[in-house]
Amino acid sequence: MSAQHERGVDNRSDPAPGPLFALVAGEDSGDQLGADLIEALRARFPDARFAGVGGPRMRAGGFDAWHDIAELSVMGLAEVLRHLPRLLRLRKSLAERLTALKPDVFIGIDAPDFNLGLEKRLKQAGIRTVHYVSPSIWAWRENRARKIGESADRVLCLFPMEPAIYAKHGVDARFVGHPLADRFALVPDRDAARKAIGLDTEAPVLAVLPGSRLSEIHRLGSIFLDAARRVTAQMPGLRIVIPAANEGCRLELEKLLRNSESGGQVTSPVLLDGQAHRAMVAADVVLLASGTAALEAMLAKRPMVVGYRIAPFTHAVVKGLGMLKTNVYSLPNVLAGRTLAPELMQGDCTPERLADAVLALFRDTGRRDELVHEFERTHLSLHTGGGAAASAARAIEQLLIPHAAEWTQP
Repeated sequence: MSAQHERGVDNRSDPAPGPLFALVAGEDSGDQLGADLIEALRARFPDARFAGVGGPRMRAGGFDAWHDIAELSVMGLAEVLRHLPRLLRLRKSLAERLTALKPDVFIGIDAPDFNLGLEKRLKQAGIRTVHYVSPSIWAWRENRARKIGESADRVLCLFPMEPAIYAKHGVDARFVGHPLADRFALVPDRDAARKAIGLDTEAPVLAVLPGSRLSEIHRLGSIFLDAARRVTAQMPGLRIVIPAANEGCRLELEKLLRNSESGGQVTSPVLLDGQAHRAMVAADVVLLASGTAALEAMLAKRPMVVGYRIAPFTHAVVKGLGMLKTNVYSLPNVLAGRTLAPELMQGDCTPERLADAVLALFRDTGRRDELVHEFERTHLSLHTGGGAAASAARAIEQLLIPHAAEWTQP
């Protein structure tokens, strides 16, 4: 039990100068969101207290972590099923503890499979609830918006098109901006990024990102590296930069690069530990797996080709049940409402087609310049002024009115 807990975080009968915010974050990205939000809320409520489930960044901000974020960070169907009894016990325990504690606001950060059920129980107990980071309702079963509203008094959205979808279902949702938009310069410094990783400022550079999880690299690594080899054969002097998300991904990429059939002919690749943002900024073109990396490449203002494959059976089930409501997968295309990045999915995700799409971008400098301007406009649309965390804190503060005046600085 933490010292802060012993001092009375769980005893609301003690006089308290400020509000108590309970937060539950589900994985590493949630820990960063939570840490930024705690800082922004503390700027508005200097005497506020924060407790719940979080990671090292949140704890560094004065958060009382009853459980570590790692307890919720499970990936993949098999792993989730194995841990399901423990996760259900944890959620039940948190619900009982928080219902007794009655925090001023509960904030579930992402992790919808865990947090929405917890939020629903707390909302029914009369506790204000916020869900921070809307699930991708624009892609997956839009009617989920109504059910999310049954759990959360307010949903904080990272993308500007999301609140209108919730409004159709009578759900209070606010666009607060995307935190990644705060971390990229509007005009990134390509030469500085190249110097930092030892690349010639004049050489053509392709960044290759086949995924941040081992399962993605197993599925896509050989395909992406083969595509890079094909592009290299057509562009003498091309440099390839491959950021590895972690040590396990690096080892797998090294193995693939040693395999002549899957990528051994890629000329002098630069394999980086992390530094994905820097690799993107250094590149002329990015070849990436669909996901958050596409948004990051857009914020780096780099033209991209997006490829992805999931297991054929999973794809058939998703399509057959009508769960996927869009044929557009990458966020730059969703945000623009038109195709800015070529998307090569499932059977179209082949080395030949990926290489052809990458080469087309290298050869069409006019198109690359046009995309840079489009990406700059989209970047600006993801800002709300003052940063995403500050906007989220303002939206949470509004839930405390009329009590907010008791705690905020004049």
